[in-house]
Amino acid sequence: MPADHDHPHDHDHHHHHHDDAPSMDDIRKVLKELPGPDLESATAALQREQNLLKPRGALGRLETLVQWLATWQAKAPPELTHPRIAVFAGAHGVAAHGVSAYPASVNAQMVQAFINGHAAVNQLATAADADLRVYEMDLARPTADFTHGPAMDEARCARATAYGMMAVEPGLHLMCLGEMGIGNTTSAAALCAALFGGTGADWVGPGTGVDEEGLKRKAAVVDAGLAANPQALTDPFEALRCLGGEELAAIVGAIIACRLARVPVLLDGFACTAAAAVLHKADPKALDHCVVAHKSAEPGHARLLAAINKQALFDFGMRLGEASGAALAIPLLRSALACHLNMGTFADAGVSEKAAGGPVSLH
Repeated sequence: MPADHDHPHDHDHHHHHHDDAPSMDDIRKVLKELPGPDLESATAALQREQNLLKPRGALGRLETLVQWLATWQAKAPPELTHPRIAVFAGAHGVAAHGVSAYPASVNAQMVQAFINGHAAVNQLATAADADLRVYEMDLARPTADFTHGPAMDEARCARATAYGMMAVEPGLHLMCLGEMGIGNTTSAAALCAALFGGTGADWVGPGTGVDEEGLKRKAAVVDAGLAANPQALTDPFEALRCLGGEELAAIVGAIIACRLARVPVLLDGFACTAAAAVLHKADPKALDHCVVAHKSAEPGHARLLAAINKQALFDFGMRLGEASGAALAIPLLRSALACHLNMGTFADAGVSEKAAGGPVSLH
């Protein structure tokens, strides 16, 4: 489906009004006020689950996913008629180091493809009957090259985070988050190393498909970024500011806003999960309303999932980004919910839970 498109271009580059602009401290404060799980809805979903016509627990993760939806929508049974897919696109200064198999000019071309309905996620959004939005960050003005210092100043990082928060509106039943940005698996790897330790070599992967030489280059760029930004190791939001990108900051904002608005979140692959990991590092409960859709083929993703204690729903060898894995998980959640809503119960069927009679003729 063609995507709705938003330009958050900040044309007012010369005279920022810092007093009314958001700051990263405002974001830190919001984290202390995140609502917890709605246990009443969780219990109601569990009770219904236990009466359904099947052995208890027999639908495995399909059962826990419905309980998760109910818990974080604060609604039992939960609903899934209004899922939204949000893709944030950002430009990275480190792309100048040749860390991607593609040039940075692909950023604008891909945004155009989203708008024209030609990208993979457009097809997946249509198949899942989901609403797709694309948010183009300031592509004409890439972040700074983080091998020489912070990728963003405080104001830019806070503005991008706040912009991501504005992508969330009331009435959504699910938010699928994803990104697009040449150089962003390098940024994600640097973010992971700052948050969880290790070197560039521990976290980088082929991304868009770089060769051995390109992998070495990416690892060296990450190590240079860590060396140039020692403050990134001391605070997760400093890691985001120094080593992240505008689209990754926007994902952080969207995750926070979804929690406040009671919208469960499906996270996409490596770059998207790396952005989310900033919040996990700040507060391990901050991602309780998030499920990771798939385990990316990007090698750092498995290590990252272990670090934030999340198990992805599936592993299809995908490494595209653009929320493709998250979009693909929508039909899976719909199937789980269909069982929850429409199965008969033991009471309806007049079947004893323990009955094990002979075969029944269905004529």
